[in-house]
Amino acid sequence: MRRHDREVKNLEGIREILDVCKVCRLGMYDGGEVYIVPMNYGYELDGDKLTLYFHGAREGRKLDILRKNPVVGIEMDCMHELEEGQTACQYSYYYGSIIGSGRAGIVEEPDKKLNALAAVMRHQTGKEFEEFAKNPGLEKAVTIIRVDVERYTCKRH
Repeated sequence: MRRHDREVKNLEGIREILDVCKVCRLGMYDGGEVYIVPMNYGYELDGDKLTLYFHGAREGRKLDILRKNPVVGIEMDCMHELEEGQTACQYSYYYGSIIGSGRAGIVEEPDKKLNALAAVMRHQTGKEFEEFAKNPGLEKAVTIIRVDVERYTCKRH
């Protein structure tokens, strides 16, 4: 990281950026081509161990790629605001971001899928939804991708 003065290392600051950002770009490598998909997410942060959850259709290109190559890149950014200056070179941009890489897998166990769906909804809405506990069939309609983030950096300006 070139701008170490902008690095966020404390878990409170990292969690704040995770909470404010609502979309994570999931980057995959498809045999000579990079494929990037913006997705809503949920997360777990246990110490500095970050796990991201994504839900989506039960078939499609991203699942085909992940089954062949589970190595992924992630990028999320938020808190956007232009910082004005007197000259062009004095302009800057405020932001928060997390960039990293890890390994993706498909969550198969029904209870773990329901927990992941609850994490996505909690993050996206700030609410708890009881139907995940009351209706265990909900998880059958979607695929859950779990990304164990192995390396990440967090920045804020």
